[in-house]
Amino acid sequence: MMTSLLVRPDEPDTQGKVLEVTPASAGWDHVGFRVHKLTQGQQIEGNTGDREHCLVLLSGRATVTSDEHRWEDIGERMDIFEKVPPYAVYLPDGADFSVEATTDMELAVCSAPGHGNHEPRLIAPDQIKQSTRGGGTNTRHIQDILPETEPADSLLVVEVYTPAGNWSSYPPHKHDVDNLPEESILEETYYHRLNPSQGFAFQRVYTDDRSLDETMAVENGSCVMVPRGYHPVGAPHGYELYYLNVMAGPKRQWKFQNDPAHDWIVRQ
Repeated sequence: MMTSLLVRPDEPDTQGKVLEVTPASAGWDHVGFRVHKLTQGQQIEGNTGDREHCLVLLSGRATVTSDEHRWEDIGERMDIFEKVPPYAVYLPDGADFSVEATTDMELAVCSAPGHGNHEPRLIAPDQIKQSTRGGGTNTRHIQDILPETEPADSLLVVEVYTPAGNWSSYPPHKHDVDNLPEESILEETYYHRLNPSQGFAFQRVYTDDRSLDETMAVENGSCVMVPRGYHPVGAPHGYELYYLNVMAGPKRQWKFQNDPAHDWIVRQ
């Protein structure tokens, strides 16, 4: 039986779409996420509607246009596990756009409510801050595509690489209570990729009272929805894990609380 929080990829449709999470399908208010696999020369067009978008070139190259803006043949990461930061494009709500694949490519479309406050812009690899968190088997590597220090109305977008055998989003933390500055409400998706691709990893999503408590085996290309609760991830020996996080909520701030039972891990 498929868990309600796990979304598995499908074969590409006519638009190359292999996976989609909408606020309606997730039963929440903010985060939208989808992935397209496009063949060289394939083009998709759309309008952002009432939602700002962040287009992340997961791999491959493309020409992206939006109204009078045009970014020609961008992209240098041909495989996610090259670990170089991606190219991305920020689009406000109410914008027409098109993406034409200049090589075979994978595109992530991240969206959340927009309020018309920002212009379309290119997010180049040299603008993306890289950092390392944790230590020992809790080490992971971060690439901040659209952090709260950069302009947007709702979206937060980040990539995380978890080395084989390590844990990530750990100790378990949550962001589901409106209690700033201590904690903010943010819905979140985890789009998982594994290297080698036949691998798997585990993600648990649970609340203090265990009214939500699901543990999922995630395979390459799967997406986990995190509406609330703690959401740690573990990568088995031999398999490196990548995930792309999209977060959004009533306020564009990432403030989280660790599970009190496991908070001692970071206080040693």
